[in-house]
Amino acid sequence: MSHATAAAPPTAKPKPLTSRAFEMVVEPDRIRVTQIRRITAAFLRLWDVPAPLAEDVRLIVSELGTNAVEHGHGSVALRMRNTGSELSIEVTDDNPAPAQLRTTDDDDVRGRGLFLVAALSNEWGVSDDGRTTWCTILLPMRRP
Repeated sequence: MSHATAAAPPTAKPKPLTSRAFEMVVEPDRIRVTQIRRITAAFLRLWDVPAPLAEDVRLIVSELGTNAVEHGHGSVALRMRNTGSELSIEVTDDNPAPAQLRTTDDDDVRGRGLFLVAALSNEWGVSDDGRTTWCTILLPMRRP
């Protein structure tokens, strides 16, 4: 008769340490907005951001990046930080004229980018020097 050994309960594998922030700088070309969106999506998956919220973040990054490419000057920088409870997104270019929320007519096909950012984020604004447009997104609380 063999002695049965109690199987040890499976232990959760520790998650690998990952960066909680990234920054990238691209040339002011519309094709770069696609790259920014893809890289953002990869980090959001790495950070386990729920899919519906990740879609909102990708839309925000796309709108802010497009604004910087179309209305900014020089290179476009994206910085994103994940504190665990909040994502902060910053897009910077060399144009000192601050981004401004504007009203659009129903038949306008452009001009709603900052409206979308304002609607999808917890808070948004422009730096004092006008070069950085930023927003914050609250992350859902993780259960232990």
